[in-house]
Amino acid sequence: MRQLRGQERVITANRQTSWAFADAFVAEDEALRWARDRAREAGLPSVSPGTGAALRLLAATADAKAVAEIGTGTGVSGIYLLLGMRPDGVLTTVDPEPERQQFAKQAFRAAGFAGNRARFIPGRALDVLPRLADGGYDLVFCDGDRTECLDYLAESLRLLRPGGLVCFEGVFADGRTVDSAAQPAEVLRLRELLRTVRESQELLPSLLPVGDGLLCAVRRG
Repeated sequence: MRQLRGQERVITANRQTSWAFADAFVAEDEALRWARDRAREAGLPSVSPGTGAALRLLAATADAKAVAEIGTGTGVSGIYLLLGMRPDGVLTTVDPEPERQQFAKQAFRAAGFAGNRARFIPGRALDVLPRLADGGYDLVFCDGDRTECLDYLAESLRLLRPGGLVCFEGVFADGRTVDSAAQPAEVLRLRELLRTVRESQELLPSLLPVGDGLLCAVRRG
């Protein structure tokens, strides 16, 4: 038993090292570093390089022309999404704090994106999303209030075309999602989101171990 536990510790350490390597595999340019610095100064979380690379890959795989983002932040995730989208694609990004979107606008310009590549909408996501077109989006990325994640899912299913993707950032909640100890409401909502997505007949899901957990699902035709 002692030998087995020792082997388990080695396996766990190796996995953590491998995951850390994978998460830092893609190098970031000056525009991304600038946006990440602004987020750090404001005390805001931003997607990890591994999560960003996954979003870029998913947007490219979907040949995305229209993407909706919940949670602009300072533009880190938006840059990655735009890098994966079609050259004529438009990112619609929603955030309740307009000053954050100003940082994102600067970051997008620094990354070389024309002004018409992004549509910035200030406001609470659940007030803005109902105004967006049914079936008009190839990908919806959710990085907003965790307590509203199930509402984001419902809106995403309405917004996505058949074959479109919905992605949720931060579903590990720093390990609390799988911790058996008592957890706050936001973690309980994330657990409910994971169950709902996994059991849905309308979605084909996968949980990617990048950053703080990226839950992805394809809306079936």
